[in-house]
Amino acid sequence: MDLQICLEKLQRVGVLNFATVDKDGAPQIRNISAIHYEKDGLYFFTARGKEFCGQLLYDGRVQILGYTKYKEMIRLSAKAYPVAEEEQEKWIDMIFEEQPYLANVYPGETRKIGIVFAIKEGTAEYFNLGVRPIFRESYSMGGVAVPAKGYQISERCIGCGTCQKHCPQGCIEAGKPFVIKQEHCLHCGSCKEHCPVQAVEVRRWNS
Repeated sequence: MDLQICLEKLQRVGVLNFATVDKDGAPQIRNISAIHYEKDGLYFFTARGKEFCGQLLYDGRVQILGYTKYKEMIRLSAKAYPVAEEEQEKWIDMIFEEQPYLANVYPGETRKIGIVFAIKEGTAEYFNLGVRPIFRESYSMGGVAVPAKGYQISERCIGCGTCQKHCPQGCIEAGKPFVIKQEHCLHCGSCKEHCPVQAVEVRRWNS
């Protein structure tokens, strides 16, 4: 797996969930399919008068989620920015060519009410629930640092094996200390809840 494969899988899904927040901090989500994919990012179309557009212009942060029929979840966490004015028409025409249904929504010159945003920097998470143990991995888009998530076992570990016993995916290996195999971890927190000496810690991202 890598970033490009994640983008290809999202393209096959077609309709993706785009999440933003409004000016009051309330979560907002909608389905978007007017998307053009590149090897290292994507471009998407919306209308300038939509609240979605206003939220993107105000803040820019967006999460995009796709779910495949194979129980794969792919999530992009990124910042969207408007494509340069002189390039807007090119990208709008390209998206309309790839998505013919848009001509029914915005026929003729009415497409000019639209604006194209680009996503070139962020992080991608791949999470496959269709295998056992589950598999997860994160990738950088545009050189953005990938934050650490989940749990790790500290040197306070006494080697009792309680965490291993309570792990739903069996992804904890014995050692000094015991080790969580991050690529198979659910991030459920069962190990942390059951550890008798509080040796399990939340992983921190040092920026």
